Amino acid sequence: MSMPAERATINVTRLGQLETVARYIESHSDERLTLARLAALAGLSQSRLQRAFKAAFGISPKAYQDAIRLQQLKRSLKEEGSVTDAIYAAGFGSISRVYGEAARTMGMTPKAYRAGGEGETIAYACRTTALGPMLMAATDRGVCCVQFDDDEAVLLDKLRGEFPNAQLILSDAQHTPELDAWIDALNRHIGEGTPCPELPLDMRGTAFQMKVWQFLLQIPQGDILSYGELAERMGQPKAVRAVASACARNRIGVLIPCHRVLKGDGGLGGYRWGLERKRALLDKERACNTGSTSQAGLT
Repeated sequence: MSMPAERATINVTRLGQLETVARYIESHSDERLTLARLAALAGLSQSRLQRAFKAAFGISPKAYQDAIRLQQLKRSLKEEGSVTDAIYAAGFGSISRVYGEAARTMGMTPKAYRAGGEGETIAYACRTTALGPMLMAATDRGVCCVQFDDDEAVLLDKLRGEFPNAQLILSDAQHTPELDAWIDALNRHIGEGTPCPELPLDMRGTAFQMKVWQFLLQIPQGDILSYGELAERMGQPKAVRAVASACARNRIGVLIPCHRVLKGDGGLGGYRWGLERKRALLDKERACNTGSTSQAGLT
């Protein structure tokens, strides 16, 4: 995990202590690590370590360990002989816990993820939109992917890469009418400026990423925030770089509106689907908001 730009405000000695703790967590992620143990390693009080670690990494030591464990679980699920072995190899203390916590962040059960989505059915559809070709895919939990590219074949390859063994089915009105309706609603939002549809989402990511994405969902259409302002609202003002990274890893474009977050100087910043698409989305939302305001004044 990378640390935010604000880490420069932490003195060199303290930064070295925190990096030592982070490396220790990574190499002992399968163990039960107490805050007291980590604080002793850093030569800090428990409360000071908690505050400094959050300021540097954007998340607590516990959340950092959970994120490392989840990454290990994903690797183990592909390598171990059984799901149970993989769970314990990743350092999770109980099967029930991982089926509750990890399933929420992975968007599917560990067994399904281990098999590259084997046994999981993912419906998808592509449409040509004002932003170019768009692919939407959904599990039985909700939309798991909205991607843009200039080539539909590339979009499908990306979906296959995420779920190599899943059953990918092309949506049609006979079998999955909900997805057709959802993608049409999002297409109208992008092209015509209708309200963004509120659809069930199947999000997957680290604890910190999920937190960022939940905050993104609260940004009203037409509003914008800087990465710093978003970090402030989350109560983690030092986590600007971590917030930007979480925005960049968002797989569900537009529905999770990472395009509404800009650089502190007002610049567009990054966007995984290209800055021209980000600019077009913001311009459309700004125009729709201006039109709504003008209409509201005509009585």
